[in-house]
Amino acid sequence: MPNQESRPTIHIPGTTSHTIPPRGGREGQLRYLKAGTGAPLVLLHTVRTQAEHFRLLIPLIADHYTVYALDLPGMGYSEIVPGASYDEPAMRAGVERLLTELDLHDVTLVGESMGAVLALTTAADLPERVRRVVAVNTYDFRGGISRSSLLARVVVGGVLAPGVGPVMAGVQPKPVVRAILQGGLGDKSALREDYLDELLRVGSRPGYPTVARAVYQALPSLIAARSRYPEVKAPVHLVYGEKDWSRPSDREANKKLLPAAEFTQVPKAGHFIALERPDVLADLLNAVA
Repeated sequence: MPNQESRPTIHIPGTTSHTIPPRGGREGQLRYLKAGTGAPLVLLHTVRTQAEHFRLLIPLIADHYTVYALDLPGMGYSEIVPGASYDEPAMRAGVERLLTELDLHDVTLVGESMGAVLALTTAADLPERVRRVVAVNTYDFRGGISRSSLLARVVVGGVLAPGVGPVMAGVQPKPVVRAILQGGLGDKSALREDYLDELLRVGSRPGYPTVARAVYQALPSLIAARSRYPEVKAPVHLVYGEKDWSRPSDREANKKLLPAAEFTQVPKAGHFIALERPDVLADLLNAVA
């Protein structure tokens, strides 16, 4: 079970917290937030974050959708299972558990960063359940967060290094975490202190450093998952921040894999559009609710 001594310090008005019971083996309990009414919409968060990543977006779309914001396996307040995998197929299995165990159909899948990759591959696996995919700043390119800044390259390189990596993964000085996350924002003020504090609290959960390191190690599997994109039958909307870590060549490569996809570039925005421009995402989603 998750460490129960800590609970989220951020409450999103109109949301309730729920869990999906653990299954056998290494599939632990999953936590998700639920809000609103209407057709189901599932939110999938970024690397090293949690369902509260969408705290500003959920109230803007809850009048149009029943929103489910998932804590991906081992992240947020989902259960940390010793020895579990955090490669793309294992994380995708967690998303598919949400859809199948809640028996959701006609689903709009909205993912940011790592969550965008999982939204696309889940849609490839479950075409009968997925109505539409909105993939925001897909995290499927070489370097990943290391493109954010020199500090990010040093820290992530240390976390991935043999020997010292597990120790580095457990070290999270607040100024360093703040600087790395702000490297994914066009508007640095969009990283609120209470949200940063919440991420640090989650990062102190027993076993979380192992999860964090494994998620950074999973980047090759997220890159490999691009081969699944042409299998997606649902309509896709690719959204990129103008200042996202992806390069124009990365974006063009995904447009070629998804030639029918709509494409939006958000001016001045970075990698974490849900934090700095939730209004843009809400307008895009509500227009087709």
